[in-house]
This record gives sequence, C-alpha cells and structure tokens, in this order.
Amino acid sequence: MAGAEDTGTVGRRPAAGPTEALEAIGTAAYVVDEEGHVIAVNSHAEELLVRPTAEFLGRDAHDLLHRDAHGHPLSRSRCSMRQAFHEGRTAQGEGDYFECGDGTLLPVAWLITPYDVDGEDVGTLVLVHAQHPPETAGRPEAAAQAMPELERLALLAETTTRLTSTLDVEETLRRLVALVVPRLADWAVVDLITERDEVWRIAVVHAEDDTLERHEDLQGPMPPVPEESPMPLSRALRGVASTLAGPQTYRRDPDSGIAVEQRRLFEATGIRSAAIAPIRSTRAVLGALTLGRAKDPVDFTTADLPLIEDIARRAGLALDNARLYQRQRKVAETMQNHLLPQMPRVPGLQMTARYLPAPDASQVGGDWYDAFTLSDGATALAVGDVVGHDLEAAAGMAQLRNMLRAYAWAHQEAPSRIVARLDAAVMHITDVTMATMIFARIEEKDDGNWELTWTNAGHPPPLLISHDGLARYLTDGHGILLGTGVNAPRTDASVLLPPGSTLLLYTDGLIEAPGRSIDEGLQHLSRHAAALAHRPLASFTDQVLRRVRHVHNDDDVALLAVRAPTRTS
Repeated sequence: MAGAEDTGTVGRRPAAGPTEALEAIGTAAYVVDEEGHVIAVNSHAEELLVRPTAEFLGRDAHDLLHRDAHGHPLSRSRCSMRQAFHEGRTAQGEGDYFECGDGTLLPVAWLITPYDVDGEDVGTLVLVHAQHPPETAGRPEAAAQAMPELERLALLAETTTRLTSTLDVEETLRRLVALVVPRLADWAVVDLITERDEVWRIAVVHAEDDTLERHEDLQGPMPPVPEESPMPLSRALRGVASTLAGPQTYRRDPDSGIAVEQRRLFEATGIRSAAIAPIRSTRAVLGALTLGRAKDPVDFTTADLPLIEDIARRAGLALDNARLYQRQRKVAETMQNHLLPQMPRVPGLQMTARYLPAPDASQVGGDWYDAFTLSDGATALAVGDVVGHDLEAAAGMAQLRNMLRAYAWAHQEAPSRIVARLDAAVMHITDVTMATMIFARIEEKDDGNWELTWTNAGHPPPLLISHDGLARYLTDGHGILLGTGVNAPRTDASVLLPPGSTLLLYTDGLIEAPGRSIDEGLQHLSRHAAALAHRPLASFTDQVLRRVRHVHNDDDVALLAVRAPTRTS
C-alpha cells in the first residue's frame, strides 16, 4: 500500500511534534493514544474525511469514523483495525467504510502501526486512503456488501423465535418492525389485507436515533388492489413477486389509487430506495412489507431481496397463526356469552358471578357456573370444571350444564340424587371425560333463615364467611368426581346461612398457583375473603379475584357469590 515506506520512517521517534510529522506524510493520517482517542491529525485527513481538526481531537476514532456498508455504527468485535490496534501490531486492510463529516459514506483502505509519540508514550498511527475501484466508483449500491451468512441466519432465527412466541397481531407487527429497523432500513411500512379484502396501512415506522417513531398520518385505509397493475406494491399485494422501488417509480402517471398513496409515502418520508415483499401464509396473501432507506447511502439491490422475502414469509406465518387464534377467541367469547347465564332475581338474596378466561388459551374453557329457579320454588346453584381449556371443553360444559338443568327441574330430589343421575348419563351421552362440580339448592325457611343443601363431586369446598369476617370451608357432602365410572354413593350436607353471611363457590383456577399447594391456596383465599366480608357483594367478588388469583396462573376461573339478608328487627 502507498505510504507504507513513509510509515516505517515516521514510526521511529520524530524530530518534530506529532502534527508536524503527520503533515510530512502525503496521505490522510491521524494518531490515537492507548485508549483509541485521536491526539493528532493532518490536513489531508481533514480534507478526505470532511472534518476539521476539532472534530477529531479527543474523540474515540472507532466511534467517530467506523461504519458498516449501510452506514450503521460498526461493532467493535467486527472491526479488524480495532483488533490490530489492541494487539499493538502493524496491519492493513481495505473494503471498510468511514463516515465523513458531511454524512457521506467513504470506502477506505488503511494501514496502522505503533507510533512513538514523545519518547515515553506509545500511540498508533493510522493512514487512510479513499478506495474507489473502477467497477464501483460512484455507485454506492454496488459497493454494498451482502450480509454475512452467519449474521443472516442469526437474523432469520431471531425473526422466527420472536414472531412465533406471540399470538397477538399488534405485538407481532411491533416485533417485526423492531427486527428490521434500523438493522436493514430507516423505514418500515406494513400493509395488511383484511378478511373483507380491504387494504390497511397498519404501520409506518421510522428509526430516529435510538427510538422507533410511528407516523399515524401516513397510516390508515388504502385503495383496493388493482388486478393488472405492474407497480411494485400492487404486485406484492397480489402475491406476485418482491421487487425494488424508488421515488422515480411513482413519478409517472398513477395507474391506481394505491400508486397515488405510494407517491405520497415516498414524498413524505424521503425514502430513496425501497424493497417490497409480499407477506404470505400457506393459505393466502396477507399483505406486503416495505423497507425503505432515506439516510442510508446504500441502495437496496436484488441481492437483498431473498433475505427480505424470508423475513416477510416468517411474518406471514406468524400473522396467520395470530389471526386464527383471534378468530377462535372471538368464537369462544361469543360462545361464552351465550353459555354463562344471567343471575336470577331471588327476593332477599344477593347474587353475583364472574368468569375470568385462561390468559393463554382460547378465552374460554371448561369452568362454569349456573343459578336458576327450580320447579318447587327453591333456587339451584352450581359451579363446575370440565377437563380442558379449549372449545371442546366449553362444549362439554354446555352439555353438562343443560343436562343438570333438565334433571334438576324434572326431579324434585336432593342434590346428591340429581348429581348421581348426571354422573350415570355423562359417560354415555356427552363428550365430557371427567368433571368436578358442586350442586346446591338454597331456600328460605318458615322462620326467615336461609338453608343451603349441597353435594360435592370432587370440587374445592364452598367457603362461608360470616358478616363479622369468620371464614370456614364447608367440607361435608364430598364425593368422587364425575366420569370415573365408579358407582359410589353420594351424600348431601346442609347448613343455615347466618344473616349477612357470604357463600362463595369457585373453581380451582382461583386457588392454584405455581409452587403453591392446594392447602396454601385455600388458606390464601380464606384470609382475603374474610378481610373483604364488609364489602358490597360486587366489590367483594372483584377484589377476591384480583387479590387471590395468582398472576402466573394459566387456568380459567368461575366464581359465584351469594349473600344472605341481614336480620331485621
């Protein structure tokens, strides 16, 4: 490399100061101290790198100058000059990039060697040459280097991991944008096709310093996809192909409303080079991903398209899964609204119920509650849990609840007899494998007291809290769960509800938690329910859910609370 012989000369202790000595070198040069901070620079370096001396002195040369082919700060671990600097050896290289003071990116060749600054301190001399091979001169896009294969594979692996670990559409899009901006582009634009074949510009995001800024003024509904348009976004939204685009692409007379919107996008963002890829699932085209470069001096090339297509394909699979999940959740929520009943109005009694879906399932499961009037005027109460956390469990719950209602209305029998009939039938005429439940009847006696009679089929026991905050579990009347095929006898138990007391029926999702035993969960519930006994019933129920249910519990919860009237004088 030119200047190497000069370097050997000045590598010995100079007769003049560092800056004077550097001026004698006929190429751009600067000296850094042992920490990599610039301590001297010559006029050739000022001219080549378009920076005055003041911008160099005291600055870390790596942070100030070194960039990758896209103009992004270069990791120190990837900087071959930095490695030679730390090892204190002479080295040279080419094909690297320095950022000039005017923001342009300069391909450079360089040489470094240890340098005796003043007879005591040792620095490092750096010689820099502009590198403009004839085949790439004036063409920054041709000078761009493809992403190393290991880095490309790492990005694709990260894309797969991050996008498939959520089933929320908005979170999927947020993660997609964060993966590609600013790593691959200054701008990211996502257009999605809705289930009604409408196009929405969901995201327009720009990298500004260390933050991602959304531009909502550029988001919103888009014109329909033209069937024959050869324009890049229209082709991508039809799933035809990935392609490159720039402002000039949309300067011609627009052939569709989408072309008009694209022209507005390029004008508003300053994007001068873009790559557009379809977002596809295995079943359909879901939209398009546009990556744009405005500040990055390197244009996209066709060599960039395979990577962007791979990212868009993974995004399509993740979005399709998220949409399917949300569609199932919507169906489940509708089903839940029809399955979970309204509370009957019973003079003298207060009743309220809550259902909290499993956070990571389909928003509905096998937990249920019910309350209805019996043919003899008493009120039936029930809470249960069908094995499973999906639509099949919800369907089984509906079968079980409807059969229970039919048996309870038709037969004026004790709760244990009704549940025995249900257990005998459940294995033969339902899809339920196993289930637990409590079935009870509550009625006002002649003396004004309210009596509860219940039977328990393998379910957590009811909790009774007095008006003064004394809590006890009703553990009698316990039997095996439904669906075992064992013809074991079932028993009933009865209790008079103290005036102003609260009865709480619940499913195990309320008391279970990772690392906590059932007994500990029951104690936790009892303590909080007792402390809340003075609250109005709706507030009592809400606070029990909030305080008792563990944040990491992935089960659904059903809760039914009944409050007896206070004694009147």
